[in-house]
Amino acid sequence: LFMADGADAWFSKSAEEILPAGFACPKCGSAKLTKETDILDVWFESGVSHEAVLKARPELKWPADLYTEGSDQHRGWFQSSLMTSVGVYNRAPYDAVLTHGFVVDGDGRKMSKSLGNVVDPLDVTAKSGADILRLWVASSDYTVDVGISPDILRHVGEAYRRIRNTFRFMLGNLYDFKPGVDDVEYDSLQELDKWALHEMTGLLKNVTANYEDYRFHAVYHTVYNFFTNELSSLYLDILKDRLYASAAGSVERRAAQTVLFEMLVTFTKMLAPILAFTSEELWSYIPEEVRGTKSVHLAAWPTANENYINPELDNTWNKLLKIRSEVAKALEEARNKKEIGNALEAEVELYADDALREFLENYRKVQVAVDQNLLSQVMIVSSVNVYPYFESPENVYKSELIPNLAIKVSPAPGAKCERCWRYEETVGQAPEHPGLCARCASVLVQV
Repeated sequence: LFMADGADAWFSKSAEEILPAGFACPKCGSAKLTKETDILDVWFESGVSHEAVLKARPELKWPADLYTEGSDQHRGWFQSSLMTSVGVYNRAPYDAVLTHGFVVDGDGRKMSKSLGNVVDPLDVTAKSGADILRLWVASSDYTVDVGISPDILRHVGEAYRRIRNTFRFMLGNLYDFKPGVDDVEYDSLQELDKWALHEMTGLLKNVTANYEDYRFHAVYHTVYNFFTNELSSLYLDILKDRLYASAAGSVERRAAQTVLFEMLVTFTKMLAPILAFTSEELWSYIPEEVRGTKSVHLAAWPTANENYINPELDNTWNKLLKIRSEVAKALEEARNKKEIGNALEAEVELYADDALREFLENYRKVQVAVDQNLLSQVMIVSSVNVYPYFESPENVYKSELIPNLAIKVSPAPGAKCERCWRYEETVGQAPEHPGLCARCASVLVQV
């Protein structure tokens, strides 16, 4: 009857029309029965949707993976569904329940047409695109009421552009990279590259766990902070010299591209549930033989490569990057005093005690290119030298975070290379390229 006439059939049909012909009460034998018209439960119809919908449609499954609704449904749909299912099947009709708050304006007020504070999602999509709206949803802690306003959306838009620009940097530096041909084996990567892969793997594990727990705002904040800090401000910033100035087919440049490509594929898949359209666009730029699927939304979730996990390397580089941040402060002081302009105009002298000096000296000895050691590469300055702490001059920057570390910044000797902008004493030594340093001149010879 319900399938034919809907739930109102209970009220429109007589008792005789509802009951089988000749039906009588099994206890007293009377055939004079009346319908009960008291309300059983206002949520009964939706409460049995697990039976009427999930079990009636072959493309669906029972129990449901997830029931999600507002916090008012604890005494409504969640409860009526639970009671009817437990009563019949002795278990919940869902494997998980997700409860969310309500959308309010930027001042925490309930949205109302009379107040004029309603934000139409279609207007947001038309103006900024669906991914901005999706990113706002993901960035919000839905366990409480969620605020939305033009100002909030503006901040989300800025975060989106930072993420998108990071992807553009990756793609822009992979234009001549052929996966499967130009890849560099892990053992041949530089330490910085291995550290980046370690960090990427940790991020993937963290993000995957947060997705599984429906903690989408944690996914957003974790990814945004990683893109802003570990990527843009550290790895990619340090990488620019290798990508722009090294020989196109050199191991150091191909190593950087190898890591960038793996990050591109991993991050595109990782953000696909949130930035659905941006990820699809990114996917189209990945070579077809690597993609495996036409759409990123058909691709498998990325798996963490345990071989990239290296706690010892992580500790070492955290220490090195902490020193880098102190050098950045010293560089800023020198810049404010007009002693230098760009950081590449600087020569840095590090004064440290025995243990720290040995640590720094070991990295200073690592040559990453002609005229360039690893410390100068990481600090993004023209040269770095290491001395005992007791030799540190007066009136130099003294670190408050790292004991017995002093930093002297002065103009780098030599001239500015027209190609890499580093200051080197080898500039002008190659007659055919008088404006270049030895590293850049040797690169052009190979072209």
